[in-house]
Amino acid sequence: MSAHNPFKAALAQKQRQIGFWLSMADGYLSEISATAGFDWLLIDGEHAPNDVRSILAQLQAVAPYRAEAVVRPVNGDPALIKRLLDIGARNLLVPMIDTADQARAAVSAVRYPPHGTRGVGSAAARASRWGARTDYVNIADDETCVLVQAETATALKNLDAICEVDGVDGVFIGPADLAASMGHRGKPGHPDVQQAIDAAMRTIVASGKAAGTLTTDPALARHYLELGCTFVATGVDIVMFANAARKLASEFVEPRAM
Repeated sequence: MSAHNPFKAALAQKQRQIGFWLSMADGYLSEISATAGFDWLLIDGEHAPNDVRSILAQLQAVAPYRAEAVVRPVNGDPALIKRLLDIGARNLLVPMIDTADQARAAVSAVRYPPHGTRGVGSAAARASRWGARTDYVNIADDETCVLVQAETATALKNLDAICEVDGVDGVFIGPADLAASMGHRGKPGHPDVQQAIDAAMRTIVASGKAAGTLTTDPALARHYLELGCTFVATGVDIVMFANAARKLASEFVEPRAM
């Protein structure tokens, strides 16, 4: 863990960062993914069965590799964010941000006083190498990358204001939740949803913030990159495994009821 955060620097410089979603909640598989060549790996604490200890194990597993870990907490709870930062997460993707006030709260949760509300306990934290990084409390605010998820119709209405929040490094559009909030549950590919996503991407890019999303459709991923998205996740570990396992089984096993 260096004092410099290459993922945050790349986003600031508008360099494309291609990512991969880790939902298996397993350090061994996270390390395998870290050898694949992705720029960033999303450790999912919202929809995967992760807790602070399993996230720690995955941070340790991917640390020797080039890929930067991005951790998504289950929500923007400041107490949880504090714990994730202390165990060494320095890139956070905070879900369900609908308003600028919520975005400001997320930024405040990652910053030490007087600029935020993060509790100071760095001497006992992995983030400071247990006190070996004596300047940690002075550089931590700048080192941390804050990404917020805009994934509802309400969030899109407030998108300009969210993008204006100081300390937000990027805005991530969540297609599945957005589709549901627009009345197209389970259909993120619906034309109305895709039109809304495209418009949102243009708004984020125009604001100067990094725009990001997740899609398992390669053509759609390339489309978002062409729109100017900076960080795009192009696959999900558990989906890839499930699809590959089912395909293999279908070649040898007669179909039968589950």
